[in-house]
Amino acid sequence: MKYLSPILLPLLFACQSKKSSSPNKIIVPDSIPGTFDFDRSFIKKYCKVVELSEKNARLLIVPDYQARVMTSTANGGEGNSYGWINYQLIESGRLKAHINPFGGEDRFWFGPEGGQYAFYFKKGDPFDFEHWQTPPLIDTEPFEIVNVDSTQATFKKTSSVTNYQGFTFQFDIQRKIKLLDQSATELEFGISLENLLAVAFQSDNMITNKGTESWSKKNGLLSIWILGMFNPSDQTVIALPHEKSNDKNKITDNYFGTIPPDRIVKSDHLLLVKGDGKYRGKVGIQPLIASPIIGSYNERKHILTLVKFDLDRKGLYVNSKWELQKEPFTGDVANAYNDGPQADGSQLGPFYELESSSPAKELKQGESLRHRHTTLHLEGDEIELNRIAEKTLGASLRQLTFN
Repeated sequence: MKYLSPILLPLLFACQSKKSSSPNKIIVPDSIPGTFDFDRSFIKKYCKVVELSEKNARLLIVPDYQARVMTSTANGGEGNSYGWINYQLIESGRLKAHINPFGGEDRFWFGPEGGQYAFYFKKGDPFDFEHWQTPPLIDTEPFEIVNVDSTQATFKKTSSVTNYQGFTFQFDIQRKIKLLDQSATELEFGISLENLLAVAFQSDNMITNKGTESWSKKNGLLSIWILGMFNPSDQTVIALPHEKSNDKNKITDNYFGTIPPDRIVKSDHLLLVKGDGKYRGKVGIQPLIASPIIGSYNERKHILTLVKFDLDRKGLYVNSKWELQKEPFTGDVANAYNDGPQADGSQLGPFYELESSSPAKELKQGESLRHRHTTLHLEGDEIELNRIAEKTLGASLRQLTFN
C-alpha cells in the first residue's frame, strides 16, 4: 500500500439540520467534490463523526446513522471518496416516508425484506413500494459508541423488531469496525498490494437474543444484512462470480422485474450487471454456488472494489423476495442492486450496492449470530489490478466490461 500522511487520531464531532439558502447547492470550502476532504467537511457540518486512519487510508463512521461507514479513501484527504453520500437529504434535515438513504458503504440491516417473515411490511399489506417501510432501528436510530482508537471502533444497540407474523425479536447488536493494515489485507484476500493504493475495512457484526423466547423457524428468523452504497458511473460493472450450476433457481435476477439483456451478462461462472444508477434492478446468488468475494470495477478511474464475507454453504438464508414464499429459507448470501427511477419517476439515489447476508439461526436466549463483511478498494496500474481481479473474481478486467 502507498500511504502519504501520518496516522490521525480518531475524531469525534449528533446529526443535525443546518438548512442552507440554496438547498440544491452543496458548498464545502477548500475541498474538491469527489474527494475524501470534501465528504468529511460536509458530513462534519451535520453529524457526529468517528474517523479512523492507518497511514493514508481513512474511514468515516456516523454513529447516528447506525454506525455506518459513510466513506473511505486510499489516498489521503485529496484521494477519491468511495462511498455514495446523499448530500441533499442530509442537508435538508427532513425524513422520508419509506427509507432515508443517507448513503454509506457499509450499513447494518437485517433480513428478510419481503415474504411471510418480512420486517419491512406489516401483516396483510401487499408487497409493493407504497407499503414497504424500513424499520427505524436500521434507518433513523443512533447506535451507541462503546470504544474508539485510531484504527477501530465498537458500537452497540439494544432494541426489538416485529415481523410480518407478529413475532417480536428482542436483541443486542454489537458492531465493530476495523481499518486493516497492509499485511492484514493481504492475508484476508490472499493477494499482494505492492504498487497499489488500497484501503480495507471490516465490519464484525453480532446479534444476541435477549428475549424470553427462543427464535425458531415456525415464527420466522432473521439474518444480518450488510449493504454498501457506492458511486455509480457509466464505466462501472458489478461482478458476482459463482460456481457452475444446472439449477437456474440458484441465481435470482428478477427481484424488481426482468433486467434488460443489454444491462446483464450471465455465464457459467460470472454474473455481470451495470452499476450506472440508471435502471432499478437486483440480482442474488444462493450460498451453494456463491463465491465469498464479489466486486465491481470502474474502468475510467481504474478503481477495483472487492467485498469479502462469511459464507456458510449449508446455512439457512432468508428469502427477501416481495411475495409469499414457498421456500422462505432458501435465499441469497450475496446481492447486488443498481438504483434507477421508480414507476413514478422518483429515485432513491443514484447509487449501486454490493451486499452480503449471514445465515439465519434458531437462537436460544443468550445465543448469538455473527457476520463479517470486508470491503477493499484498490487503485493503480491496470496490470496489477488485473492480476488481483483474476485471482479474487476469476475474471480479467477485460471481462468486467459491457464494451
